[in-house]
Amino acid sequence: MNFSRLINEARQGRPVKIHSGLVEPGDIFVALPGTRFNAAEFIPEALERGAFRVITGDENSIEYPGEKVLRHYSPALALGDLATAFYHTDSLRIGIIGITGTNGKTTTSYLLEHILKNNGFRTGVVGTVNYRWAGNVFEAPMTTPDCLKLHEMLARMDKDGVEMVIIEVSSHALAQDRVAGIDFDTGVFTNLSQDHLDYHQDMEKYFLAKSKLFLSSHRKSSFRAVINADDEYGRILLKSLHRAISFGLEESGSVRLRGRLIKNDRTGVTIECEYRNQKWTISSPLSGRHNGSNLLAAQGAALSMGLGPEHFACLETSGQAPGRLEKVINQCALDVYVDYAHTPDALENVCLSLKSLDYRRLIVLFGCGGNRDKTKRPLMGKAAAGLADVVFLTSDNPRDENPMNIIEDIKPGLNGCKELYIEPDRKKAINMAIGFMKPGDALLVAGKGHETYQEVKGIRSPFSDVEEIRKALEVIAK
Repeated sequence: MNFSRLINEARQGRPVKIHSGLVEPGDIFVALPGTRFNAAEFIPEALERGAFRVITGDENSIEYPGEKVLRHYSPALALGDLATAFYHTDSLRIGIIGITGTNGKTTTSYLLEHILKNNGFRTGVVGTVNYRWAGNVFEAPMTTPDCLKLHEMLARMDKDGVEMVIIEVSSHALAQDRVAGIDFDTGVFTNLSQDHLDYHQDMEKYFLAKSKLFLSSHRKSSFRAVINADDEYGRILLKSLHRAISFGLEESGSVRLRGRLIKNDRTGVTIECEYRNQKWTISSPLSGRHNGSNLLAAQGAALSMGLGPEHFACLETSGQAPGRLEKVINQCALDVYVDYAHTPDALENVCLSLKSLDYRRLIVLFGCGGNRDKTKRPLMGKAAAGLADVVFLTSDNPRDENPMNIIEDIKPGLNGCKELYIEPDRKKAINMAIGFMKPGDALLVAGKGHETYQEVKGIRSPFSDVEEIRKALEVIAK
């Protein structure tokens, strides 16, 4: 049996599986290559469990009897074709918008969702915080789910009457072809700065992974790109694109969607916008220049889908994305913010945003994740030391590493830090930092954002920065 006939089998309802332990008699099993395991190891189990056919890569030299095992140059792309056939996602009636970039994906997705919903569109979102549509909300174990799950969700959304879907597309998902078989109507590029080099190895490979959303087959013939022209890598990407809405807050360059920040304070931002000789002003309760860029990205995506400036007034009522410069409301008159910033660029941007709000002192609490890119650790320290008046250095999902070893990797970047405190226990560090505050200070608790766990030695224990901050503030209030 050739692969084309196998696709037809899937289209006729033959199930597709990617976990050998879930294979049932008659299923198609795709042995995906992984970073920790050889996919060929799972083929015998799939065959023993009665797999109808197995798809494996050319690199697997093991020979299997009969015709049950088919070779494919890319099992991940094969899975995309099979998932498309099984879930019939090549005949969806929904528009699909993909958002990628190091920072800003989640906030941009929330802003775009707000625009779409307020203009009558039934909307679904697949993102870092959760997967949600039509009354369904599911926890997101990863920003972009595996290919099979993503196709399944899109089929369910289509059945539930969703009209527009926003997908946060991670660099891992693009590198691993987790969005194979999905035709995007619009792709949004927010920015690129150092992150995930433990996986991508260098910035060039990281950028190439992000670029796949715009330069590969993951798009319809009418595909439109929305690109941040203020970003160095965005400008490089624009040179390769013919149909793009470039956006930016900077004055230089030829930008189609121009924004000028005319207010940025603790109450939010106001931006004068211009696109195709149309001019309008929007205000948002979100503060910070980086949120000005996110607001332009969301409007650019909406413009690409046929909406106009008359549809953007609703941004005045957009709420906060969880864990994105989220202010923790309290009765102690203390200004405490939680942000997901876990890259040097993101930490610098959010610190600059808070510095621009004229606080007496900026106090920053952060750490770095274990088993991740070690080269960014001193850069995170440098970003904090250059802008914070006081730094509390602590843990952030140490995973399999010793928290103090991670802290030692950060410390070289903290040379010149005005005032430094080290406490590897994140809960204790939060309590220390809040006890250290005085009215007029701003405390930024960075790194974990919306996360509700702390991962240590493979075990995820319940932990929420927002909840720990609230508990500490309640003690002070008493």
